Amino acid sequence: MASWVLSECGLRPLPRIYPQSRTGLTSKLTNLLKLRQPRDSKSCDLGSPFKVSSCSRQINWALNVAVPVSVPVCEEEDKERENVNGVNEQEGGFFDPGAPPPFKLSDIRAAIPKHCWVKDPWRSMSYVVRDVVVVFGLAAIAAYFNNWVVWPLYWFAQGTMFWALFVLGHDCGHGSFSNNPKLNSVAGHLLHSSILVPYHGWRISHRTHHQNHGHVENDESWHPLPEKIYRSLDNVTRKLRFTLPFPMLAYPVYLWSRSPGKKGSHFHPDSDLFVPNERKDVITSTACWTAMAALLVCLSFVMGPLQVLKLYGIPYWIFVMWLDLVTYLHHHGHDEKLPWYRGKEWSYLRGGLTTLDRDYGWINNIHHDIGTHVIHHLFPQIPHYHLVEATEAAKPVLGKYYREPRKSEPLPFYLLGTLVRSMKQDHYVSNTGDVLYYQTDPELCGPEKTE
Repeated sequence: MASWVLSECGLRPLPRIYPQSRTGLTSKLTNLLKLRQPRDSKSCDLGSPFKVSSCSRQINWALNVAVPVSVPVCEEEDKERENVNGVNEQEGGFFDPGAPPPFKLSDIRAAIPKHCWVKDPWRSMSYVVRDVVVVFGLAAIAAYFNNWVVWPLYWFAQGTMFWALFVLGHDCGHGSFSNNPKLNSVAGHLLHSSILVPYHGWRISHRTHHQNHGHVENDESWHPLPEKIYRSLDNVTRKLRFTLPFPMLAYPVYLWSRSPGKKGSHFHPDSDLFVPNERKDVITSTACWTAMAALLVCLSFVMGPLQVLKLYGIPYWIFVMWLDLVTYLHHHGHDEKLPWYRGKEWSYLRGGLTTLDRDYGWINNIHHDIGTHVIHHLFPQIPHYHLVEATEAAKPVLGKYYREPRKSEPLPFYLLGTLVRSMKQDHYVSNTGDVLYYQTDPELCGPEKTE
């Protein structure tokens, strides 16, 4: 079954180099879906054009690729559901976004041009060079003028560039940056450590997010709280979780302690997020993060803490807000409520189809088209510079399961309204059931208005 999923994504089974979290339903499913060890341990063919070199006696650099490989999907079960549900829509009739789609993952993959899967490390590095030059250029300009007309403009621009650096490091974690795992790891550490993100720690948890997207209990990123956990939160925590701007400052807290109902730190090698053979990776990333923090402390003594705050501290928090905003809105805030799943109703395909594309106007190119999120979630090995073309090619297959994003003005201010509305409506899901939709707590934000 796992082999089928890999072939659907254009991949062949790897050695067991993607262990799941030790806790939760995911770990139980993984025990049932162990992959068979290839005969040749020196090279793992992921299906042309994807190859990863590794050696069982050396560091397993393939761990730096965060692509879902063991996903509990049953092809026969999906076929049966497709036969029952047909195309899920009569002409002019009702469309149910929670029903199984009438297509398979392989149908979407077949529609995407072959060149969209090709990774060009030189092109990827050119984006790194571009972003780094802009980051240092902005800092030099702001420090030169050093006045309160320039600083607010600098903070927004530099915070956005920090977010762009994060997206490139995110691509390294997925292995979509290049086919060279060593290059991915080195570039990922430099990019993420520079903005105080533990590369391996986050890469592993983000892999869990992709493997379980749309699953109530097993998803890792902005997943809904079952009502039981929601009600167990104290009033202050509950209020802060849904009162802006506090949710948009949550990322550093998440790195240290994860979400309500889950335990573990992205910095601790013995965290529930990781398994023993990931220990060295986590220690390496935590050490890099610590080195960057120490550098900032040293710069505070050299330049003064106020200057470091203006040049780095405030842009860092702008970056955090970008990260939380984008991550949240790619899974929430659609005009019509979208489903979340648990139990046997969940599948990798159905979970991925509940993600949303967003248009960010001028920011699209700056943050490397991360708004093309549906195809990225289904096929995270596609380089960011091919995502727009891949999305256009896949639309005819996806049909109404693809929600066309609203076109943005040069700056996507309209998304703030979408965020506010979602925060007022999307609070928790039921403790029971396998296809679920967000419910609203009237005691938190008042009764929902009806027209």
